Amino acid sequence: YWLKGIDNGGVDEPPLRLFIMGVNEWRDEHEWPLARTDWQKWHLRSQGGANSVRGDGRLSTTEPDDEPADGFAYDPRFPVQTVGGANCCSPHIVPWGPYDQRSVEMRSDVLCYTSAPMERDLEVTGPIKVVLYAATDGSDTDWTAKLLDVSPTGYAMNLCDGIIRARYRKSRSTPTLLTAGRVYRYEIEVGVTGNVFRHGHSVRLEISSSNFPRFDRNPNTGHDIGRDAELRVAVQRVEHSREHPSHILLPVIPAG
Repeated sequence: YWLKGIDNGGVDEPPLRLFIMGVNEWRDEHEWPLARTDWQKWHLRSQGGANSVRGDGRLSTTEPDDEPADGFAYDPRFPVQTVGGANCCSPHIVPWGPYDQRSVEMRSDVLCYTSAPMERDLEVTGPIKVVLYAATDGSDTDWTAKLLDVSPTGYAMNLCDGIIRARYRKSRSTPTLLTAGRVYRYEIEVGVTGNVFRHGHSVRLEISSSNFPRFDRNPNTGHDIGRDAELRVAVQRVEHSREHPSHILLPVIPAG
Protein backbone atom coordinates (compact mmCIF):
# COMPACT_ATOMS: atom_id res chain seq x y z
CA TYR A 1 0.00 0.00 0.00
CA TRP A 2 2.64 2.55 1.05
CA LEU A 3 5.45 1.70 -1.38
CA LYS A 4 3.61 0.64 -4.54
CA GLY A 5 0.32 2.52 -4.28
CA ILE A 6 -1.68 -0.71 -4.42
CA ASP A 7 -4.99 -0.52 -2.54
CA ASN A 8 -4.97 -3.79 -0.61
CA GLY A 9 -7.84 -2.75 1.65
CA GLY A 10 -5.74 -2.75 4.77
CA VAL A 11 -5.11 0.95 5.40
CA ASP A 12 -7.50 3.89 5.64
CA GLU A 13 -6.01 6.65 7.77
CA PRO A 14 -4.57 10.17 7.40
CA PRO A 15 -1.00 10.28 6.07
CA LEU A 16 0.41 12.14 9.10
CA ARG A 17 0.33 11.43 12.81
CA LEU A 18 1.93 14.13 14.94
CA PHE A 19 2.86 14.26 18.61
CA ILE A 20 2.25 17.75 20.01
CA MET A 21 4.45 18.63 22.97
CA GLY A 22 3.18 20.86 25.73
CA VAL A 23 -0.22 19.16 25.68
CA ASN A 24 1.30 15.71 25.02
CA GLU A 25 -1.27 14.61 22.46
CA TRP A 26 -1.22 12.59 19.24
CA ARG A 27 -3.08 14.11 16.29
CA ASP A 28 -3.84 13.04 12.73
CA GLU A 29 -3.18 15.52 9.92
CA HIS A 30 -3.53 15.47 6.14
CA GLU A 31 -0.73 17.74 4.84
CA TRP A 32 2.62 19.31 5.78
CA PRO A 33 2.95 22.13 6.57
CA LEU A 34 -0.61 22.26 7.89
CA ALA A 35 -2.97 24.10 5.54
CA ARG A 36 -4.41 26.21 8.39
CA THR A 37 -0.99 27.54 9.45
CA ASP A 38 -0.81 31.24 10.33
CA TRP A 39 2.77 32.20 9.42
CA GLN A 40 3.78 34.89 11.91
CA LYS A 41 6.89 37.05 12.03
CA TRP A 42 8.23 37.48 15.55
CA HIS A 43 10.88 40.20 15.48
CA LEU A 44 14.19 40.42 17.32
CA ARG A 45 14.17 43.51 19.54
CA SER A 46 16.63 45.04 22.01
CA GLN A 47 18.49 48.19 22.93
CA GLY A 48 21.79 46.61 21.97
CA GLY A 49 22.24 44.40 25.02
CA ALA A 50 20.72 41.00 24.21
CA ASN A 51 23.85 39.18 25.40
CA SER A 52 22.91 36.24 27.63
CA VAL A 53 19.60 35.55 29.32
CA ARG A 54 20.29 38.53 31.59
CA GLY A 55 20.21 40.96 28.65
CA ASP A 56 17.43 43.08 27.17
CA GLY A 57 16.60 40.96 24.12
CA ARG A 58 12.95 40.27 23.38
CA LEU A 59 10.71 38.76 20.73
CA SER A 60 7.76 40.78 19.52
CA THR A 61 5.20 40.66 16.74
CA THR A 62 5.69 44.43 16.48
CA GLU A 63 8.22 45.50 13.85
CA PRO A 64 11.40 47.17 15.16
CA ASP A 65 12.26 50.83 15.07
CA ASP A 66 15.81 51.92 14.33
CA GLU A 67 17.28 50.04 17.26
CA PRO A 68 20.98 49.53 18.05
CA ALA A 69 22.47 46.25 16.86
CA ASP A 70 23.56 43.47 19.19
CA GLY A 71 27.17 42.33 19.11
CA PHE A 72 29.41 39.60 20.47
CA ALA A 73 32.80 37.98 19.89
CA TYR A 74 32.85 34.39 18.63
CA ASP A 75 36.05 32.58 19.58
CA PRO A 76 36.33 29.11 17.96
CA ARG A 77 38.74 28.14 20.73
CA PHE A 78 35.84 28.49 23.18
CA PRO A 79 32.69 27.51 21.25
CA VAL A 80 29.19 27.35 22.69
CA GLN A 81 28.67 23.84 24.03
CA THR A 82 25.94 21.56 22.67
CA VAL A 83 23.44 20.64 25.40
CA GLY A 84 20.84 18.18 24.11
CA GLY A 85 19.02 18.43 20.80
CA ALA A 86 18.71 16.19 17.75
CA ASN A 87 22.09 14.52 18.14
CA CYS A 88 23.42 11.15 17.03
CA CYS A 89 24.89 8.76 18.02
CA SER A 90 26.87 8.88 21.29
CA PRO A 91 24.71 10.07 24.21
CA HIS A 92 27.60 9.56 26.64
CA ILE A 93 29.50 12.28 24.72
CA VAL A 94 26.70 14.63 23.65
CA PRO A 95 23.31 14.18 25.38
CA TRP A 96 20.15 13.84 23.29
CA GLY A 97 16.76 15.49 23.52
CA PRO A 98 15.38 18.28 25.71
CA TYR A 99 17.63 19.88 28.32
CA ASP A 100 17.56 23.08 30.34
CA GLN A 101 19.59 25.61 28.30
CA ARG A 102 20.15 28.20 31.03
CA SER A 103 23.81 27.26 31.43
CA VAL A 104 24.31 27.99 27.72
CA GLU A 105 22.37 31.24 27.99
CA MET A 106 24.69 32.65 30.65
CA ARG A 107 27.35 33.21 27.98
CA SER A 108 27.88 36.69 26.54
CA ASP A 109 28.28 35.22 23.03
CA VAL A 110 24.71 33.87 23.09
CA LEU A 111 22.04 36.44 22.22
CA CYS A 112 18.67 35.70 23.86
CA TYR A 113 15.37 37.12 22.61
CA THR A 114 12.35 36.25 24.77
CA SER A 115 8.66 36.99 24.29
CA ALA A 116 6.27 38.16 26.97
CA PRO A 117 4.54 35.29 28.81
CA MET A 118 1.69 33.79 26.82
CA GLU A 119 -1.73 35.13 27.74
CA ARG A 120 -3.23 31.95 26.24
CA ASP A 121 -1.90 28.70 24.82
CA LEU A 122 -0.01 29.11 21.53
CA GLU A 123 0.58 26.15 19.24
CA VAL A 124 3.61 26.24 16.96
CA THR A 125 3.70 23.24 14.61
CA GLY A 126 5.74 23.09 11.41
CA PRO A 127 9.10 24.12 9.95
CA ILE A 128 10.91 26.97 11.72
CA LYS A 129 12.94 29.59 9.87
CA VAL A 130 15.01 32.54 11.06
CA VAL A 131 15.70 35.49 8.75
CA LEU A 132 18.82 37.11 10.13
CA TYR A 133 20.53 40.34 9.05
CA ALA A 134 24.08 40.21 10.34
CA ALA A 135 27.67 41.24 9.73
CA THR A 136 31.11 39.98 10.74
CA ASP A 137 34.61 41.46 10.57
CA GLY A 138 36.02 38.65 8.41
CA SER A 139 35.35 36.73 5.22
CA ASP A 140 33.45 33.77 6.71
CA THR A 141 31.68 32.70 9.90
CA ASP A 142 28.70 30.70 11.16
CA TRP A 143 25.29 31.75 12.51
CA THR A 144 23.26 29.48 14.76
CA ALA A 145 19.66 29.64 15.95
CA LYS A 146 17.73 27.72 18.60
CA LEU A 147 14.02 27.82 19.50
CA LEU A 148 13.05 27.27 23.15
CA ASP A 149 9.99 26.98 25.38
CA VAL A 150 10.56 28.85 28.66
CA SER A 151 8.36 27.89 31.61
CA PRO A 152 7.35 30.30 34.41
CA THR A 153 10.07 28.69 36.57
CA GLY A 154 12.71 29.77 34.06
CA TYR A 155 13.36 26.27 32.70
CA ALA A 156 14.40 26.82 29.06
CA MET A 157 13.68 23.70 26.98
CA ASN A 158 15.26 23.40 23.55
CA LEU A 159 12.82 22.50 20.75
CA CYS A 160 14.91 22.66 17.56
CA ASP A 161 18.05 24.33 16.23
CA GLY A 162 19.96 25.02 13.05
CA ILE A 163 23.02 26.66 11.53
CA ILE A 164 24.20 28.36 8.36
CA ARG A 165 27.77 28.72 7.18
CA ALA A 166 28.05 32.20 5.72
CA ARG A 167 30.05 31.19 2.65
CA TYR A 168 27.17 28.84 1.66
CA ARG A 169 24.37 31.39 2.15
CA LYS A 170 23.62 31.41 -1.61
CA SER A 171 24.50 27.84 -2.54
CA ARG A 172 25.65 24.73 -0.69
CA SER A 173 27.82 23.75 -3.62
CA THR A 174 29.35 27.11 -4.58
CA PRO A 175 30.89 29.06 -1.67
CA THR A 176 30.95 32.87 -1.73
CA LEU A 177 33.04 34.70 0.84
CA LEU A 178 31.92 37.82 2.66
CA THR A 179 32.98 41.44 2.61
CA ALA A 180 34.01 42.35 6.16
CA GLY A 181 31.54 44.66 7.90
CA ARG A 182 28.80 44.32 5.30
CA VAL A 183 25.30 43.29 6.45
CA TYR A 184 23.99 40.15 4.72
CA ARG A 185 20.60 38.46 4.82
CA TYR A 186 20.66 34.85 6.01
CA GLU A 187 17.91 32.25 6.10
CA ILE A 188 18.52 29.69 8.83
CA GLU A 189 16.49 26.48 8.69
CA VAL A 190 15.95 25.73 12.36
CA GLY A 191 14.23 22.37 11.94
CA VAL A 192 10.65 21.39 12.73
CA THR A 193 8.59 21.18 15.90
CA GLY A 194 5.11 20.59 17.25
CA ASN A 195 4.70 22.37 20.57
CA VAL A 196 2.09 24.25 22.57
CA PHE A 197 3.55 27.15 24.53
CA ARG A 198 1.22 26.98 27.50
CA HIS A 199 -0.32 29.95 29.27
CA GLY A 200 2.45 31.72 31.22
CA HIS A 201 5.26 30.23 29.10
CA SER A 202 7.46 32.31 26.78
CA VAL A 203 8.98 31.82 23.34
CA ARG A 204 12.76 32.30 23.22
CA LEU A 205 15.23 32.46 20.34
CA GLU A 206 18.97 32.07 20.83
CA ILE A 207 21.37 33.47 18.22
CA SER A 208 25.09 32.68 18.29
CA SER A 209 27.88 31.42 16.04
CA SER A 210 28.64 27.96 17.40
CA ASN A 211 26.93 24.85 18.77
CA PHE A 212 29.77 22.39 19.24
CA PRO A 213 30.18 19.44 18.81
CA ARG A 214 26.74 19.14 17.18
CA PHE A 215 28.12 21.38 14.42
CA ASP A 216 31.73 21.84 13.40
CA ARG A 217 33.41 25.09 14.44
CA ASN A 218 34.08 27.75 11.85
CA PRO A 219 37.66 29.10 12.18
CA ASN A 220 36.49 32.47 10.73
CA THR A 221 39.40 32.73 8.30
CA GLY A 222 37.67 32.10 4.98
CA HIS A 223 40.33 29.54 4.09
CA ASP A 224 39.67 25.99 2.98
CA ILE A 225 38.25 24.60 6.22
CA GLY A 226 39.46 21.07 5.61
CA ARG A 227 43.07 22.27 5.45
CA ASP A 228 43.04 25.22 7.82
CA ALA A 229 44.57 25.05 11.30
CA GLU A 230 44.36 28.82 11.93
CA LEU A 231 41.67 30.13 14.29
CA ARG A 232 40.62 33.76 14.68
CA VAL A 233 38.08 35.59 16.83
CA ALA A 234 35.16 37.03 14.85
CA VAL A 235 33.44 40.23 15.90
CA GLN A 236 29.73 39.72 15.15
CA ARG A 237 26.84 42.14 14.70
CA VAL A 238 23.13 41.26 14.54
CA GLU A 239 20.85 43.95 13.12
CA HIS A 240 17.17 44.53 13.94
CA SER A 241 15.84 47.75 12.46
CA ARG A 242 13.38 48.99 9.86
CA GLU A 243 15.98 48.39 7.15
CA HIS A 244 17.14 45.06 8.56
CA PRO A 245 14.18 43.42 10.37
CA SER A 246 15.61 40.17 11.70
CA HIS A 247 12.83 37.78 12.71
CA ILE A 248 11.77 34.21 13.31
CA LEU A 249 8.92 32.84 11.19
CA LEU A 250 6.62 30.77 13.41
CA PRO A 251 3.98 28.37 12.03
CA VAL A 252 1.18 29.20 14.44
CA ILE A 253 -1.83 26.86 14.44
CA PRO A 254 -5.11 28.64 15.24
CA ALA A 255 -6.97 27.31 18.28
CA GLY A 256 -9.95 25.10 17.61
